[in-house]
Amino acid sequence: MLKTDPSRADSAREAGKLIPIDLKPGDRVLFGKWSGTEVKIDGEELLIMKESDVREVLEGAKASRKVA
Repeated sequence: MLKTDPSRADSAREAGKLIPIDLKPGDRVLFGKWSGTEVKIDGEELLIMKESDVREVLEGAKASRKVA
């Protein structure tokens, strides 16, 4: 996880109230194969996704770059 938005709006559950997210920069996460949107910014390939796409946060694992 490189960066997170400090909060999210979840209108289905909280009618527009902001809810703190459970992720932080540096977290290593598992997500579905077709989750998120791939973008390339300044030559760096990134994946943008909603918190609900994250299946699990790996505890004690160091973040690393995706290797093809």
